[in-house]
Amino acid sequence: MKLKQLESLLGNLQQFDNPKIELEQYPTGAHIASRMLYTAENSFGDVSNKIVADFGCGCGTLGLAATLLDAEHVIGLDVDDDSLEIASINADDLEVEMGLIQCEIKNLKWRGQVVDTVVMNPPFGTRKKGADMEFLSVALRVASQAVYSLHKTTTREHIKRAALRDYNATSAEVICELRYDLPQLYKFHKKKDVDIAVDLWRFVPKSTQESSS
Repeated sequence: MKLKQLESLLGNLQQFDNPKIELEQYPTGAHIASRMLYTAENSFGDVSNKIVADFGCGCGTLGLAATLLDAEHVIGLDVDDDSLEIASINADDLEVEMGLIQCEIKNLKWRGQVVDTVVMNPPFGTRKKGADMEFLSVALRVASQAVYSLHKTTTREHIKRAALRDYNATSAEVICELRYDLPQLYKFHKKKDVDIAVDLWRFVPKSTQESSS
């Protein structure tokens, strides 16, 4: 599938009606989502015929992009039932299958590297400090091949240090810097929309054998 076609399909998906500020719910736009998954597949081969998990999937944009790029199986996980309902509707509209699980990522009980690839746009940690790092820690525990994640560019050194030192990564690479268009979703937002510089990261986890040796 071509990038333009992928972006067009993702652009038609339903997004949050009433986003929840305590969960830092912001839609992952079609522009960023399409490039994130297209790069994961076409530059690294991390999507097609792989088992992919979308952490904090929200309305399902990243996970659904993976299904459109021929992932073998995709699982979306989110703590919010309302988001999962929208993700289910979006999957039906695209006529694709995506498993959905309601859970808090930090409490995920998966044992071992049970998926190939994790994709995620985690909370930036502005409302709950460290939320982004909780997601990264769990992702690097359950993925065998790669983790793709978006983080504020201002946290770059912290992310790299933590991933390599504390979270089981053998490599941590910023693939590209993107502009995240944050729409005015909440009353405290003063401006109509804001551009935030974000890094698209690719992390490679240690294999279970390496970790135990």
